[in-house]
Amino acid sequence: MITTAADLESLMKRAQQTDAVALDTEFIWERTYFPKLGLIQLALSNEECFLIDPCAIDDLSSLGELLADKGVVKIFHDAPQDLTILRTVTGRDPQNIFDTRLAAGFGGLSSTLSLGDLIEFLLDIKLAKNETRTDWLKRPLSSKQIEYAKDDVRYLRAIRILLQARVLPTTLPWLEAELARLNSPDNYMGIDDSKRYTKIKSAGSLNPQSLAILKELASWREKEARNKNRPRGHIIKDTVLLTIAREQLQEADAILQCGEISAKSVASYGDKLIQIVKQGIDRPVEECPPSLRHVKLNKNEQAALTRLQDYITLKSDVNGIDPILIGNKSELKRCIKNTSPSTSRQRKGWRKEFLAEMKEIWR
Repeated sequence: MITTAADLESLMKRAQQTDAVALDTEFIWERTYFPKLGLIQLALSNEECFLIDPCAIDDLSSLGELLADKGVVKIFHDAPQDLTILRTVTGRDPQNIFDTRLAAGFGGLSSTLSLGDLIEFLLDIKLAKNETRTDWLKRPLSSKQIEYAKDDVRYLRAIRILLQARVLPTTLPWLEAELARLNSPDNYMGIDDSKRYTKIKSAGSLNPQSLAILKELASWREKEARNKNRPRGHIIKDTVLLTIAREQLQEADAILQCGEISAKSVASYGDKLIQIVKQGIDRPVEECPPSLRHVKLNKNEQAALTRLQDYITLKSDVNGIDPILIGNKSELKRCIKNTSPSTSRQRKGWRKEFLAEMKEIWR
């Protein structure tokens, strides 16, 4: 276990002399807005696996140097969450990332495989899963915790080599393009506060004014949760925000009656909530957010979607990639409807190349 900044710096110097290192994090994320980092795992090989204790080390700057070093490949499985946490604690943007979950999708496998399933498929090794809900902030770590944590990075270097061998030369540039996106925190640090409302279930049922209210309520709650380092649902639940927005509540008693909100919360936040509602009501319809209702296709558009999905399935099979990497059903529907041409992933990069033969179906 690496427990001092000096030992960490020494390990990082060794790591920067290698071609690639495997990394993972363990954290607790139950009663806070920001995850509490409990452990960082790093492997130089399948035999040299190290555990870094962020609870004991205040200065993680040398780890940040490694993460930002473009000459060393950093291997993760399902990288975005780990990258978010490591960027937060080091203040550096990780560079040259290889995500084995993503790479599996370009190597003839599912792009949603767990690390355990991927290791079992490629190496015929079955990992223990008994520590998945453990307390990584508690010290000392047990021998089972230590072995579990090391196994999360022990095989990643080998997995990377095996996956690279499975990717076809013609699709390798596509994988490289997707991996390159992980060099920018914009692609893994989560959505902007102003778009948080789009993640609230049933937001698509609201009229323009109510949707404008919900947008501002969700943005305000996000800032409040971040400032207090509490889960957003501990500030006010989604269902309460939705009710306030839908019914355009402008009285504290009415907010209290909508359920799942305490009198203490109404006393603390009521005035602000009512202010947001009133501002939303006064907003002109043309300035309200666009509807979030599910895209509905007519008969001809549905037929076009079917042709598109069949084409994606066939071409994906030929190229050995997971069809979901091209886009989910909701994205493809929007392509057919041409509702978001400027932001659609399917209209740029390697996906545009993949779908070039189907351009006649775009409106």
